[in-house]
Amino acid sequence: MEVTFDDVARAHERIRAHAHRTPVLTSATVDARTGAKVFFKPENLQRMGAFKFRGAYNALSQLSPEQKQKGVVAFSSGNHAQAVALSGKLLGVPATIVMPTDAPQVKLVATRGYGAQVVTYDASNEDRQKIAERLAAERGLTVIPPFDHPHILAGQGTAAKELIEDAGPLDILLVPCGGGGLLSGCALAARHLSPGCRVIGVEPAAGDDGLRSFRSGRIETIGLPDTIADGARTTALGKITFAIIREQVDDFLTVTDRELLKSMFFLWERMKVLVEPTGALGACALLEQKLEVKGKRVGVVLSGGNVDLAWAARMLEPGLLRQG
Repeated sequence: MEVTFDDVARAHERIRAHAHRTPVLTSATVDARTGAKVFFKPENLQRMGAFKFRGAYNALSQLSPEQKQKGVVAFSSGNHAQAVALSGKLLGVPATIVMPTDAPQVKLVATRGYGAQVVTYDASNEDRQKIAERLAAERGLTVIPPFDHPHILAGQGTAAKELIEDAGPLDILLVPCGGGGLLSGCALAARHLSPGCRVIGVEPAAGDDGLRSFRSGRIETIGLPDTIADGARTTALGKITFAIIREQVDDFLTVTDRELLKSMFFLWERMKVLVEPTGALGACALLEQKLEVKGKRVGVVLSGGNVDLAWAARMLEPGLLRQG
């Protein structure tokens, strides 16, 4: 099924009354530091704390009455889990979520808090998708994948649609990338609304399957990434997302976990924006000068803010906030 900007536009109408239209944030400090005019899209302020609500609500709202009655099953490290759980609560759709045992506690608690049943698994030796598919077969549930689904990625693209509508045309758009749902959806929106914009996906260096796939022209699979960016601990792009990324995305960049921590805490301290590691990927590429942006209008999607504060406290190192 081909996904186009029209699907993003229809998704936007579908979710408009339910998703927050998150603001556009600017920072004189960031502009001075980069030499660019930077526009942040803070999806940490979205319902359930991440962009994932957009795609999940768009997907669940299009289920048949029978599918809604029987319920859905999703698999996720956290944000998609919460998004499906909350969307299910709002739409009256029972939700079962398959989550790794080592998922951030804040995300496990929130998912259960939205009323979903959580089924945990060991990510080191169990396949979350197979577990979800087994539950779907046993219970008659509809599988809602985290990224490789037309309705999911169309919903995610509404974040970039809003950003460009509110901030104006962009020269560069930096988007975090895990499985590619957000990146592919945002690329569709950017290509339509700001044709001259270069769309760049940003991954953790330890989870660079998207960059490898982009370079080779085929989907590359890696081992489970060891990175603090838990929302980007994917092993491969999806078939649908990769096809769009090949056509619509201009480049990929990677950042290290240490760089990610520095940028995350910078956003906390200087911009008062609570983002999680995955959410700071695009900002990190900008702040660590991974690309030339002087004189450019740059959009940055801050994809989520569901931070485990106990973990964050352990990550703080003397002087880290003020390095660089």
